[in-house]
Amino acid sequence: MAKPDVSHLPYESSFVPEILTEDHRIKFACHPGVSCFNACCKQADVMLAPYDVLRLKQHLKMTSDEFLKQYTVPWEIDGDGIVGVKLKTNEDKHCLLMNDKGCSVYNDRPSACRYYPFGLMGVKHSEATTDEQNYFRIEEEHCKGHEKENFLPETKEITLGEYRKTQGVEEFDKYNLDWIRLMLKKKSAGPSVGAPSTESLQVLFMATYDLDRFKRFIQSTNFQAVYDLDSKTFEEIQNDDIALLKFGYRFLRQVLFGEKTIELKNDAVTKRAEERKEYWKARHDAEMEYANLNDPRYDPKVMGDEVMGDNKLAEKAEAAKKEQEK
Repeated sequence: MAKPDVSHLPYESSFVPEILTEDHRIKFACHPGVSCFNACCKQADVMLAPYDVLRLKQHLKMTSDEFLKQYTVPWEIDGDGIVGVKLKTNEDKHCLLMNDKGCSVYNDRPSACRYYPFGLMGVKHSEATTDEQNYFRIEEEHCKGHEKENFLPETKEITLGEYRKTQGVEEFDKYNLDWIRLMLKKKSAGPSVGAPSTESLQVLFMATYDLDRFKRFIQSTNFQAVYDLDSKTFEEIQNDDIALLKFGYRFLRQVLFGEKTIELKNDAVTKRAEERKEYWKARHDAEMEYANLNDPRYDPKVMGDEVMGDNKLAEKAEAAKKEQEK
């Protein structure tokens, strides 16, 4: 079996280049008595997955747009310009969601914080048709939770799977899994798909991170003219953010990879094609007009009256043809 592709892991950082499974046994303690307690929040570099943003914006009673502007910064996930978000920090690199008592959003903290000092990664073997979920370990100098002197009497060796349950991360993985698969599929598709257009990148960001904007997009007449949504589905995604996020993943599989996940209205494709045909014709005509206006052959000061227009060119071509026939 070929080795899994883990080239996307930043090995130059604190990530340890090894693949762990749920059965991997660990012993780790994080509590107020540890000297490094909350130190990770003071050196925050936390990538947010879509479900993380959903939970945090709900906790803070903010719209997705408000949360993204106030608490996140963009970062480029890959070389094709796909944009994700990280938690914003202050000038000392402290997480903005941390206060004197610790994490102010602890019950809704992001999955990366729940996993720490481990993390989830999607892996796809070169010959496999589906991906698998594995884990990695993070080693940072400030973290003392691995050291024996910081263990409590109740600290026991457990599996990574058991650790995930204690941290409540399973629900986060459940709703972020389709996003991870989208990123893996884009990576594995490589040059055959090509770099996404600016428009598709904006749609990708909107349908995963900016859910309130995506909801308005679904309400638009343009969307409803093309996609055939039954009233039950439409109502559900308007009133349930999780349903909206799951629909966003479906929508992106169709937009980015051509999978038929959402029904189109019968005349939508034909009508859209006609609209695009008119658009491209108008664009072509405009470009030709611009080219003609900027072509020195059409400037009498440069080339003289004999090549000022198509009619003159046509007359010369006809005369040349007659000359050849003689």
